[in-house]
Amino acid sequence: MTENIQNRFEIDGELISLDELINTFKKSKSNKKNLNKAEQKRDNEQKLKPYQAELIKLQKFLEDTSQKMIILFEGRDAAGKGGTIRRVTRYMDEKHYRVVALGKPTEEQKTQWFYQKYIQHFPRGGEIVLFDRSWYNRAMVESVFNFCTDKEFKDFMNGVKGFENDLVRQGIILVKLYYSVTKDEQARRFERRKNDPLRQWKLSEIDLQAQERWDDFTTTKYNMIKQTHSHNAPWTIIRSKDKQKARLESLKVILNSVDYEGRDENLNYALNSDVVISGAREIEIMDSQITSTGKFIG
Repeated sequence: MTENIQNRFEIDGELISLDELINTFKKSKSNKKNLNKAEQKRDNEQKLKPYQAELIKLQKFLEDTSQKMIILFEGRDAAGKGGTIRRVTRYMDEKHYRVVALGKPTEEQKTQWFYQKYIQHFPRGGEIVLFDRSWYNRAMVESVFNFCTDKEFKDFMNGVKGFENDLVRQGIILVKLYYSVTKDEQARRFERRKNDPLRQWKLSEIDLQAQERWDDFTTTKYNMIKQTHSHNAPWTIIRSKDKQKARLESLKVILNSVDYEGRDENLNYALNSDVVISGAREIEIMDSQITSTGKFIG
């Protein structure tokens, strides 16, 4: 290869400019990066499959024994709830699970008992219902943005443990997952939503205010978990900065909540303590943050 005076290079008998060479190199590097991302994504999905196969067994066990299961997915916007729900249900029998994501209450619903709109979506025997946000909307979004009155909020906080104790006492398997993401990671995910036309539908007016109200949400999270974590209906916190780890550990938490038949004992069901934290431990961590720094870190 030789360079001529016009800063052009001869390659295989063709003269190519320096700019063309740079662009070709950048394109090659970008393609390699995209290929590596695609390979990593395929590898990540493959790691989930053995646990997704176990979820099918769990689902069949619930069907055979006519048991009911409710899974709550709570947490900040862009914390990874929706993506996890898709991985949980990907291979399940559609006849025996439902995903429920309710919008803001109608005028009629505002006059009803608060839990009424949720109860109508509760599972029948042998069914799993996954709530993409649940009655805890009252304790989080509605509280932070003043969409409910102080009395409505206090009534909810005073009554929810009793409500959930009744559900468990009546045989419903209740799993409560709270997805905890860092402020920087949430901002990065919001930015991706803004710039990706396939994700822009996810970005709401509430999302746009989430970063500004970060501290309010953190304080509300602390109070909610502290007051509503119980022996019968405990919270499990999922650190979701790493989406793949969060999804895998979520599957494990769900599988560990039911003693179903045919479990593959060769799989590792032990939880990653860097990702999965009990509600009680999360409160200890947040109490320590207040004591040492005077504020919550996240």
